Amino acid sequence: MDSRQPVAIEGTDFGLRQAFDALTLAYRQEPYPDWQTRQRRLRRMTAALRAQQAPLAAAINQDFGQRSPVETQFAELFPALEGLRHARHQLKSWMKPQRRGVSRWFFPARNCVVPQPLGVVGIIVPWNYPLYLALGPLTAAVAAGNRVMIKMSELTPRFGALLAALLHEALGQDLVRVFNGPVALAEAFGRLPFDHLLFTGSTPVGRQVMRVAAENLTPVTLELGGKSPVIVAPDADLARAAASIVAGKMLNAGQTCVAPDYVLVPRARRAELVQALIAEATRAYPTLASNPDLSAIINQRHYARLCAWLEQARARGAQLASANSGAEDLAAVRKMPLTVVWQCPDECELMRQEIFGPILPLVEYDSVDQALDYINARPRPLALYLFSLDAALERRVLHGTVSGGVVLNDTIMHVAQDDLPFGGVGASGMGRYHAREGFATFSQMKPVMRQHRFNGGFLLRPPYGKRIAYLLRLMLRS
Repeated sequence: MDSRQPVAIEGTDFGLRQAFDALTLAYRQEPYPDWQTRQRRLRRMTAALRAQQAPLAAAINQDFGQRSPVETQFAELFPALEGLRHARHQLKSWMKPQRRGVSRWFFPARNCVVPQPLGVVGIIVPWNYPLYLALGPLTAAVAAGNRVMIKMSELTPRFGALLAALLHEALGQDLVRVFNGPVALAEAFGRLPFDHLLFTGSTPVGRQVMRVAAENLTPVTLELGGKSPVIVAPDADLARAAASIVAGKMLNAGQTCVAPDYVLVPRARRAELVQALIAEATRAYPTLASNPDLSAIINQRHYARLCAWLEQARARGAQLASANSGAEDLAAVRKMPLTVVWQCPDECELMRQEIFGPILPLVEYDSVDQALDYINARPRPLALYLFSLDAALERRVLHGTVSGGVVLNDTIMHVAQDDLPFGGVGASGMGRYHAREGFATFSQMKPVMRQHRFNGGFLLRPPYGKRIAYLLRLMLRS
């Protein structure tokens, strides 16, 4: 069955099928854009993004209620522009056929791998970093020569509308289509027979996306989340560790898939770390409600969820310390201070679910083995952070745990490294993008064997007899 035949979509398809068919036709008319064409498209994206920085940041701010403008520049505009720059500079080498070795039995043939555009790629974008998590995958997909459909989050409607206008003008609707709308649109979007589908979001929704994509055998890249741990080693400098942990946790008010979710700390140093974390958070955010550096929680539902999880932990005996020295009333502006929690029972939601907010549980340990066992007994995280200057311990953690990525003596910064792939493992996702791996994700890395005019292939063809028997003895003995 041809997967590109019309598929049944319950209710309205929001014009998705028509857009998909138009992009499919455009791809068939230009199945392999040359280097110059791809460069031109990447440069148009760069120019449009540079020209519209202020309106894009303002739209994100409106959708959040308040989003720190510095965080939008640092965590969205900067990595998006750097990713485009990196792709432009590396594109020629990425597009080159990769030479591969030939078995000695098949000389003088030649082998190579040729990157080929897949066709029409789908990208489902979350609300927490709507610019970067749209432009990052789009950069890789366009560099690989594809046509693209993007579904923006219903929680960022102002930004989604502005991005749609920007991309449609810069690239044309025969290259990219951007859709904004409700959850039903996202469900219909996932049912299209894309050549590849990239989803960024929660693990539960990722399971649903994969289930729907399986109807068309659509390959998926799932960028999920989970509970990314921090290991504070016995030799760690607590002041330095606290500064980095607070910066990573409070970026975008903790609404980051790679934010530190909980901290493993030596039992004897727990009180000292609590003090260091609260002191650092108070220094970084001396005021809260009117502080432009502190972003808001995206909506009332998520704000209420975080408050409920804190109350549950308190009711079950957990200890809490809040960096709200002025006892400011923050509910009206949906802001939260860093709240450190310890002695929190495992059955609490804070210990079971990805927090996605400025709440930081501490888990005390008596030995490094105990800390590693704690991590390995849980689903594999998207990121793992270790604070230590002990090289032997670094190797032990790197070899003894499995995670999407690792940062030593810092948090979060690995996401902005243009030449590092990014992705999860197990419950935190599958597949990679960014860097060369992103280009490969959105390409068919086609193996090609070129047989020489004069070759020994005839020796392996029937009718079989003594000649093939002799050859097989040699081949099987080698």
